[in-house]
Amino acid sequence: MRVLGVDPGLTRCGVGVVEGVAGRPLTMLGVGVVRTAADADIGVRLVGIERGIEEWLDRFSPELVAVERVFSQHNVRTVMGTAQASAVAMLCASRRGIPVALHTPSEVKAAVTGSGRADKAQVGAMVTRLLRLSAPPKPADAADALALAICHIWRAPAQNRLQQAVAQHAAARPVTALKGRTR
Repeated sequence: MRVLGVDPGLTRCGVGVVEGVAGRPLTMLGVGVVRTAADADIGVRLVGIERGIEEWLDRFSPELVAVERVFSQHNVRTVMGTAQASAVAMLCASRRGIPVALHTPSEVKAAVTGSGRADKAQVGAMVTRLLRLSAPPKPADAADALALAICHIWRAPAQNRLQQAVAQHAAARPVTALKGRTR
């Protein structure tokens, strides 16, 4: 499985591509950051992120895009920018028919480090170790994007089995007619 991880942000949008399957060594195919100028108009910044994501999709042809799920923060401006960048990544993938998965920051940290409360340095260190890199990717947004891809590759098989079990359970459940009930 080849996954493009996206750590959304308006100024620095981390991107990283990881290939592999759960239980086997993973391979980093690329890592970087799509940057936009903080003083540019929001529309210009979103177009810049779109162009950057499109370039990564063209270059690496991922099977899936894993995006960090936007979570509540005290700084509304930061949340809005993150949500807007996240939506651009989801739009770019969906336009091409590429599935999108969302993972929370704590879910990613727990998958990669074993603790949902790990700090940026711990995530970077584990990404470096798991992908057999000589140094942690810089900036942290790039390491976070790789962590998202790793998280998805490792969690996808279990998530797929759960979804199949739920679907089978729903299909096996008899549909009963409601008799004598009126509103």
